[in-house]
Amino acid sequence: MTVALISVITSISTGQELDQEKKIGVTLDFTYLSRWLSKGAAAYGDQGALFQTLDLDFYGSGFGVATTYRNPTSGYADFQRIDFRPYFKNTVYDGTPYEMNYNVSAGYEYYPKVSKHKSPTTWEWIFAFNWPNILPENFTPAYIAHYEYLAHSGGRSFNNTSYPSGWVHRFLLFYDIHLEDLPTPLRFSSEVAYWDGLGGGTHDWGYATFGLMTELPISENLTFIPGIYEQVSMDKAVNSQKDVTYGRLSMRYKF
Repeated sequence: MTVALISVITSISTGQELDQEKKIGVTLDFTYLSRWLSKGAAAYGDQGALFQTLDLDFYGSGFGVATTYRNPTSGYADFQRIDFRPYFKNTVYDGTPYEMNYNVSAGYEYYPKVSKHKSPTTWEWIFAFNWPNILPENFTPAYIAHYEYLAHSGGRSFNNTSYPSGWVHRFLLFYDIHLEDLPTPLRFSSEVAYWDGLGGGTHDWGYATFGLMTELPISENLTFIPGIYEQVSMDKAVNSQKDVTYGRLSMRYKF
């Protein structure tokens, strides 16, 4: 972890020359989830969720900002959420066995239907890393750390209790399965997460998730991304349901 953070700081301080011929990259993403499990917790109960995201990539510099509107398919009106997330992403040790991709972002997550003093509006820092060359071909390990805390003093969660800050640590492994009939590989994912006090919750392993997804190009700029996942909950403080199966359907357009 220390080496990864040093690499991030070094690459930012070194900087990159801005290619003046590059343009602002724009990505629109529309995603349907049959269940939304936010870091393992059921954000909308048994209801599905719709995400609409606008992502702006500034001239290929690594800097960008994404805005996402999240809402349930029915009910849970107070839980509609808008995220504003500036980020910086880059690659270090490119072309070596230790090549590492990283993405560091700070998200402001607020609830437009809820007054400030009742809202669990938060800041969430996300530190995401993956190493595409360190394991045998087609295997990619990843690590994602979330740190979340209230964005203003006096804020409350929806059950009128305080919302302590805390971490969630996610450890992931991806395996790409190449099939002749598919233009892109099937990606098998496995994840286990450690909850470290977020929201006053547990300090223990929270859940494990297994999934299968792929990306299907429809046109030069349009991609359809289906996926199916199974979550096994280890701690009822994170999710009261032991097993949850859910699907994800995304349409992504880049221009």
